[in-house]
Amino acid sequence: MIFVFKTSVKNKIQAKMLKPHIDKKLPSAQWNFDLQDCDKILRIVNDEDVVTTVIALLQNHNFHCEELE
Repeated sequence: MIFVFKTSVKNKIQAKMLKPHIDKKLPSAQWNFDLQDCDKILRIVNDEDVVTTVIALLQNHNFHCEELE
């Protein structure tokens, strides 16, 4: 499944800071940020539903995150 999130991550430094946390929570997922997009997209490919986990993870690091449908 592909999950797409709108985030408040602004730059590569912030994305790099989140990388070990995302990798730890979602070790089998493939993911990337599209920081050129106006919604600062986080795209995740994973077999299981990760919506709640990802939103909580980013919020715990003081970033806004919401799933786009």
